[in-house]
Amino acid sequence: MASVEEDFPRGRGNAKQHTESKIVVQRPEVDNLFKLNEQAETKKRKASIKDDSKKPKKPKTDKVKGDALTLNASAKSVEILHIKNVREGMLMLGCVKEVADFEVMVSLPCGLLGFLSIKNVCDSYAKLLTEQLESADTEEICSLPHLFYPGMLLRCVVARLDIARGGSLSIQLSINPKLVNKALTSQSLKAGMVLSGCVDSVEDHGYIVDLGIGGTQAFLPKKAAKDKHNNPEELKVGQYLTPRVEEVKNNGRVVRLSSSPPTFALARAESEQGWNLTNLLPGLLVKAVIRKVTKHGLILGFLTSFGGQVDFLHMEPEQASSYTVGAEVQACVLYVEPSSRLVALSLRSYLVQPGTVVDPCPAGGDRVGVVVENCKMTAMHHMSGATLELPDTSRAFVHVNHLKESKGRTNENRVLARPEHTCRILDFSPMEQIHFVSLRKSMIDKPFFRYHDLQAGQIVEGTVSVLLSHGMVVHVSDHIKGLVPRTHLSDIVLKNPEKKYAEGMKVKCRVLSVNPEMKKLYLTRKKALIESTLPLFLSYADTRPGRVSHGYIVCVKDFGCIFRFYNDVKGLVPLSELSADPIINPEEVFYVGQVLKAKVLKCDPAKAKMVLSFKAVVEGDTADVKPRVDLEVGKRLEATVLKKSVKGLEVSVLPDDVRAVLPTMHLSDHVSNCPLLWESLREGDNISNLVCLNGNKSYFTVTKKPTVRWALEEGMVAKDFSEVTVGLQLIGWITNIMSYGVFVEFPYGLVGLAPKSAMADSFISDTAAAFQPGQTVIAKVSNVDEEKRRFLVTLKVSEVVAPEGDAQTRLINGLQERSAATEMSAARDNGDLRRQLAELSVGQKLKLTVSTETGNSATFKSDDLSGATIRATKRHVTGSNLMPGQKVTAVVLHTDVPSTCVHVSVLSQLLQKKKSLTEGSKHAATVQHVDADFAVISIGDTAQLTVIQARCHLNDVFLSESEELRPGSSLPVEVLERSCEGMRGLPLVSWERSAPKNSRRATSGSQAGSRGHRVGDILQGKVQAVKPTSVLVTLEDGSTASVHVSEVLEVADVRQSSFPTSKLKVGSVVTGRVIGGRGASRRRFLPFSHPKFSYTIPELSLIPSKLDKSRDFKLVPAEEKLKSYQVGEELTCFVSKFYPERKSLEVATDPCVTGTVELLDMITDPKEAVRPEKKYKLGQAVRAKVVEVTPKPQRFVLSLTGTHELQKGAVALGLVTKIQPAVGLLVRLPCGGMGSVAVTDLTDAYKSNPLDKYSKDQLLRCFLLENTDGKWQLSLRPSRLNPETAKPAKDVEVLSLDELQAGQIIRGYIKSVGEHGTFVRLSASITGRAQIQHTTKYFVSSHKVLSEHLPANMLLTTRILSIDREENLVDLSLLAVDTGKPDVIPESLGLPLRLTGEEKKKHDMQAMSKRKLHESKQGRFESQAPKKKKSKTSKTDGNDSGVEVYFREEEDEEDQGAPGSDSGKAARSSAGPCRLQVAAGFSWEVGLSSLKPAPAGQEEDSSDGEGQDEIRKPQKRSRHELAQEKKVAEKALTQREAQLMDPSLRPEDAAAFERLLLASPNSSLLWLQYMAHHLQATQIEQARAVAERALKTISFREEQEKLNVWVSLLNLENMYGTEDSLKKVFERALQYCEPMPVYQQLADIYAKSEKTKEAEGLYKKMVKRFSQNKAVWLSYGTFLLQQGQSDAASALLQRALKSLPSKESVDVIGKFAQLEFRYGDAERGRAMFDKVLTSYPKRTDLWSVFIDLTVKHGSQKDVRAILDRVIHLSMSVKKIKFFFKRYLEYEKKHGTPQSIQAVKEKAMEFVEAKGNEAAE
Repeated sequence: MASVEEDFPRGRGNAKQHTESKIVVQRPEVDNLFKLNEQAETKKRKASIKDDSKKPKKPKTDKVKGDALTLNASAKSVEILHIKNVREGMLMLGCVKEVADFEVMVSLPCGLLGFLSIKNVCDSYAKLLTEQLESADTEEICSLPHLFYPGMLLRCVVARLDIARGGSLSIQLSINPKLVNKALTSQSLKAGMVLSGCVDSVEDHGYIVDLGIGGTQAFLPKKAAKDKHNNPEELKVGQYLTPRVEEVKNNGRVVRLSSSPPTFALARAESEQGWNLTNLLPGLLVKAVIRKVTKHGLILGFLTSFGGQVDFLHMEPEQASSYTVGAEVQACVLYVEPSSRLVALSLRSYLVQPGTVVDPCPAGGDRVGVVVENCKMTAMHHMSGATLELPDTSRAFVHVNHLKESKGRTNENRVLARPEHTCRILDFSPMEQIHFVSLRKSMIDKPFFRYHDLQAGQIVEGTVSVLLSHGMVVHVSDHIKGLVPRTHLSDIVLKNPEKKYAEGMKVKCRVLSVNPEMKKLYLTRKKALIESTLPLFLSYADTRPGRVSHGYIVCVKDFGCIFRFYNDVKGLVPLSELSADPIINPEEVFYVGQVLKAKVLKCDPAKAKMVLSFKAVVEGDTADVKPRVDLEVGKRLEATVLKKSVKGLEVSVLPDDVRAVLPTMHLSDHVSNCPLLWESLREGDNISNLVCLNGNKSYFTVTKKPTVRWALEEGMVAKDFSEVTVGLQLIGWITNIMSYGVFVEFPYGLVGLAPKSAMADSFISDTAAAFQPGQTVIAKVSNVDEEKRRFLVTLKVSEVVAPEGDAQTRLINGLQERSAATEMSAARDNGDLRRQLAELSVGQKLKLTVSTETGNSATFKSDDLSGATIRATKRHVTGSNLMPGQKVTAVVLHTDVPSTCVHVSVLSQLLQKKKSLTEGSKHAATVQHVDADFAVISIGDTAQLTVIQARCHLNDVFLSESEELRPGSSLPVEVLERSCEGMRGLPLVSWERSAPKNSRRATSGSQAGSRGHRVGDILQGKVQAVKPTSVLVTLEDGSTASVHVSEVLEVADVRQSSFPTSKLKVGSVVTGRVIGGRGASRRRFLPFSHPKFSYTIPELSLIPSKLDKSRDFKLVPAEEKLKSYQVGEELTCFVSKFYPERKSLEVATDPCVTGTVELLDMITDPKEAVRPEKKYKLGQAVRAKVVEVTPKPQRFVLSLTGTHELQKGAVALGLVTKIQPAVGLLVRLPCGGMGSVAVTDLTDAYKSNPLDKYSKDQLLRCFLLENTDGKWQLSLRPSRLNPETAKPAKDVEVLSLDELQAGQIIRGYIKSVGEHGTFVRLSASITGRAQIQHTTKYFVSSHKVLSEHLPANMLLTTRILSIDREENLVDLSLLAVDTGKPDVIPESLGLPLRLTGEEKKKHDMQAMSKRKLHESKQGRFESQAPKKKKSKTSKTDGNDSGVEVYFREEEDEEDQGAPGSDSGKAARSSAGPCRLQVAAGFSWEVGLSSLKPAPAGQEEDSSDGEGQDEIRKPQKRSRHELAQEKKVAEKALTQREAQLMDPSLRPEDAAAFERLLLASPNSSLLWLQYMAHHLQATQIEQARAVAERALKTISFREEQEKLNVWVSLLNLENMYGTEDSLKKVFERALQYCEPMPVYQQLADIYAKSEKTKEAEGLYKKMVKRFSQNKAVWLSYGTFLLQQGQSDAASALLQRALKSLPSKESVDVIGKFAQLEFRYGDAERGRAMFDKVLTSYPKRTDLWSVFIDLTVKHGSQKDVRAILDRVIHLSMSVKKIKFFFKRYLEYEKKHGTPQSIQAVKEKAMEFVEAKGNEAAE
């Protein structure tokens, strides 16, 4: 009986818990025992089972009477699963809802949510994670998004119940097979069982699957592993599976499995498999019999002995009323409560039918957080909740906790009795396919329910939660929190934010950005941003040139500031646009977080780039921004010094006055010359021989370094990183010195790093002692990192090639620079000493007098150099016995002009007679003096002095004093020139330092390399470096060669996915053949001896077939190779580069041929699109098919998917490029194809808002329907993509009209609504039309009413009325009588019904008869009325608006006894002013008495006085009179009803206006009439309120309607308001409307109200702001001429011609001339026309206007003169004929017979002159 107690415990609450070891399965005994008690139990409960729904289920604590088997057999009440009943260890069936990196959100039954952690998948996966994390290698880890996908069904177990922060329970799940299959043993395994497990390891022929059953090994063969989401190659360790047990061996110790797509559909539990309540698994399908049907659910029996329940959420909604007791159904196990052993089942089709899947997204799109009104409650389920029907007929469920407030009470019957409810959608449960909603008012009133409800730029209020080091956390609502970054806590940087903010404080913030998917919200507390009234830049589409907005600085660089707005919209403020004053170091002026105004200069939304300006905002520049003049890099320039600073000079480049910076270190190649030149320059000096270094940055940098200038002019530069290659030599300068190396900058902004080991041939301990900032160097590229876009260089003298003559050229340039600086300084000095010192030269002899003499040095004085310090060192006085006052002769060694010091020597060997030198002679020279970069030497015994450079090479490094030149050291020199003009006549010599040991070998190697190698040479070398795409080889002569990856192995020997270069090892000897070469640079260094020096790195091939000397090798150009490839040909390619920006692959078939593989051509699974570079590594061999190949322009496109063209009927991946509501989706396809998906081809079951679930760059699987003109028509219907597993289509695809029939009901999407009806898209090629009378049963005056309620892509049900197959027309009906659906127009609008047929005829006849009867009665009634009453009525009808109504009423009261005054008053009333003119027949003259539809008798009473009442009291009316009064009253009422039905009648009271505005809220005419109605009664404030309502009500799309209301509001404020109120309305109108029309309307208002001064001021602003708009100038000119200001108009014309484009000049002059005729001086207008027509005689339009104006304003003589002039012009015959006709018509009207005959004769002369041309 142990097993009986385990399956059916005695008692519910005190069930005895058994250990796992005591479980004994005895199925036969359980079945027999249960069958015996089943009948007895049924008899006992027959009377009690009547309506269990009325009695809530109460748990029993005492012992259950009778047999304990009744606990599982039936339940008293069916409830849903509440979270309070969830226990640890409970098994459930779940559906994956969302997948994150470390957690999976799982939807559980009854709307519960669980969370599956990454560590709760399985033991093998957790072990793999631990090992990979310890080894810091994450390449092998398969993340959760690769293991799980939304909609995936899981068997899971409740691992733990955590308490969340708010006190709610959080369900932590596990799918570990050891916990899920805990109750199973190896002996209980049977063939046919469907279990859950995880891949434990991957073997050669299959997978070891962990089932969690001790002693059982399960194997899944690869052939049996087939799943549409998991390809066999992709099954990873930890992959979740639901395999089927195919075979059990050795008593369950070995199990063979299989996995196929419909696994859960095959998971049928049979009684033979030994299932019991202990080991029953969720997801199993069982055959069940309905035992009981309640309104809350079903009681079922299954597996012959078990009982279970189905709650109302898991019953099929369509079959809920058809379930009967005894019926057999197929059910799916959802969960088993461990305490009560209650089994919950589901009858939903997507869980029990084979081939169906669970849709994780609702059919109508994501609606979570939406507040829905007008919901009807369909059922109340006690202890569970209630079901609602939403307005779109979809179902929703309210949990019992959300029927009331959290701490309130509710009456369920009262809630159920409410006719309508308002709810908020909380979530969507995939397990039930239903929305869970809440009726809590606190939940509905929340402004922000989720992150999707927040938008950037929105003002929110929150509560401070916590202060962190990087910012402050603010809670906007219970579940939404945002971060205020530290820089955004205030307008200024807060050092102690805790002093300002405290926890719990209420704060007001503005949203900076929000990411709903990542649940990240960033806020700002900066007051300037929160209170900003400028337009917000939420996207790049909001930014237009000229717009200004507030933003903040996020980064300050030396080239400018990065400025950010909202939603990651940011731009660059260049250095030149930071301020009107020049700024060299922006970090001293600006700081991160600073809020400023910025103006948009340029914007490219497609590239998300924007250029901004601070300067334009400060200057108030409203004109167009002048385009920046770009300086050509490398071109010689001349500039003027504007300002000097410590870092350099700010200069203005001539002649365009372009600002640039000349750093101090760029004044010379010699670092010691730079300070001298800087000191000598002054503001205003001109500097020549400059070149621009960069053109890409926002400011320009120029240089005066001669070597750099030469490199730029000769093209020895790399303009972009793509041109940087290994071996390339460049000239640059040191920019930064670090402990690990130096950074070298080159032209065009490229920067390379010279590591410490590559700075010199010998070891360097201190990098700062080797080089100086700004020093010019020669660098050679040694390594290139293309992925990080970085490269390394070497500065070793042995590895770079120095040109001959370089040192001598630099020497001459340096000496000339020193001389120029000295002369400029001397010229600015008032004294003669500096000028005399500047004239001294090396070797010049002076007569001196000894001043002092010590053992180490001597000083001298000279009469000519008074004030100068003349000194000789110890070396230069050795051997001379000098005495103070002694006269001596000395030779000048060096002159230091700034310090007024002269270094001399009195050595005898230097003073003797100079000997002549011969060019080419070699001598031993001695260093006499050293000064920084220069040294003075004496040449042998010739007594000749000259100057050399202290550094023989640009890259020379002196690591010790012994290496430096010192006085007294000797060196060999060779005389190049005996007397060099550039050195003031000194000899020009060359010298060399003793080379290092390895320098000679390197030099020889360079020379060999310079000679190059011929194509076809076979060379031998040693492998120096192995890279994925190439191999570097050092040849025997020391030069470097390269081997491309495609030239390593024969094509036939290359295996797929292999890496050919990995076969070679560093140090191995290889033999290759030269197949070509690549240049390291185009030209190299100074052009003295090597003007076209070039260097080529040989390209080798190691392929054995190419090494055969007997074969003649020829170099094949790239174009010929491309021509040899054919489309569809399969090639072996090698991956050479991956571009992450566009996710494309570059592959190479040859060293000189590269092709492109787009993303869609390299993947077949959408999951691979996340990281495609992981699949293809650099250097990997791949097989590709040619998609497209064209030699010129070169385009080579390949595909790695095995297909090279798209075929009809195939399924391919596509990438959404654009979403167009009018078309659908635009999709990019593989192989360069493009296609579109119509909204009718998105799914088999149409949904509302079909395009909402798609986004740009989304990957889709598409079915190729048809190719039309190179564009594919695609389909996303599951029936097309997966015809085997897809459900039957609810909305069948319509391919032609033959598939449609009259009377057929079909659904479609709204395409458009027009005057001809409503157009409905039935398929991609078929569109039907429903005429307006077939669209709605209501009468609509305009199709705009329909368009407001029928937006594009709205889903509708239609009936086909007729089909015209010849014209391809389909007539549809949307009427409710035809479709069975509600009318498309809501009843709440109150529109009249459309009458048809007999009803319409009957209605027309009744209206006509009533109108005739009413007219006859009305006439008779008026004739019988007293004259006094009639005069009162006429006075009332003549009322006007404003104050005049009050006075007129007083006059009426005073003159009641004067009947003759009626006509005069009526005339005066009609002549009164109308203050507001409204179109469409609106009039102020309608009487106020018509506002109340009172009967005629009552009107008489009201119009009489008290005296009339007294007279009428004693009178008694007869029965006939009473009947007559009743008839008149009925007719008046009928007339009033007809008036209300007449849409053309103007409303007469507020209620009528409100009724009409409900029907036409966007009609500005109605709103203006409503305003006029209030103004008529002098209700100014009410009129303002109506205008404000109109602005809020009218749709933002109706721009013209809104503008009409703004204009009326401006009119109102101009007439009744103040200047302040008018200004405020005007400023608001500018924010919401296009500025130009608002300005124009206000100017017209000023002009009409004779406010000349205000109008003129406004026009002046307009011509400044809209200077490019021709209409503004014409409007201003019209105003001036109307005011009589002809001179001002003429001046305005000249301004307009300067501002407007030249092509507009003629039209503008013509328009101004017309204005002169109409409002100004006609003579001036005639002169203007004459001037224009003289220059443009063929402008026939101007001639016609001129003639018309002259006819109207001139004399006949003037008209005839113009006509005579025009007929003699050289024009086409057709135009001349036109003017002859006009001439003749004029003479016939104004002339005489003689003049008419004269015109005819002129015409005959013209015809004779033109001949046949005129006759035609």
